[in-house]
Amino acid sequence: MRTIAVIALKGGSGKTTVATHLALAAHLRGLDVMVADVDPQHSASDALGAREESGPAVVTTTGAKLMSAQFAAVGLKKDLLIVDTAAGAVEDVGEAIVLADFSVMVVRPTLMDIAGLVRTLTLARKLGKPFTVVVNQAPVAREGLEAPVVKRALRGLEFMQAPLAPVILRGRTVYQTALERGRSVEETSDRSAAREITELWEFVAGELAKLTALEEAEAVELVDEEPAQE
Repeated sequence: MRTIAVIALKGGSGKTTVATHLALAAHLRGLDVMVADVDPQHSASDALGAREESGPAVVTTTGAKLMSAQFAAVGLKKDLLIVDTAAGAVEDVGEAIVLADFSVMVVRPTLMDIAGLVRTLTLARKLGKPFTVVVNQAPVAREGLEAPVVKRALRGLEFMQAPLAPVILRGRTVYQTALERGRSVEETSDRSAAREITELWEFVAGELAKLTALEEAEAVELVDEEPAQE
């Protein structure tokens, strides 16, 4: 089982929207998914609870009990655990980063969001854990040109040497309206929003595949280094 932590210390970033859409993307591709809803508002639980079709399982928990939730997911033979962390809870976020195989940090193209990202970047780097940063709720590009606020944000993130996801999620109301029924934008007629989530999921899945390949290579090296039995 793999674990993805979705993180944003700054509230209102759309963290839960990203977490639930990643969970639904994995579910729609046949993975058995559980969402650990650590956010006290339990928005992920509410959204996925409104889903009429089959969907990811959800458990509400806390940062202190996150490891137990992870063990439970393993016991249930889940393929993927997605953690929707609590905004502003540095200790809980640190626990999620430690337990996760990969973290997705969500940031809006605003000065306050980018400033709030610094602590999370520092923590992930100190722990040596892989992560990416996804820009969310950005204005739609006009004729291929990004809005000034997006350009400034991208320059700031580049200066911080933040590893950016190759897709920007735009400020589209369909993200919220779809979740009102527990659905992903991939299940709506909005092709632009669906393409964004598809690209984000494919990128994250690719990063997880790289981790698996690295672990398998390291396992082979360990076997090769074992002394021959006399």
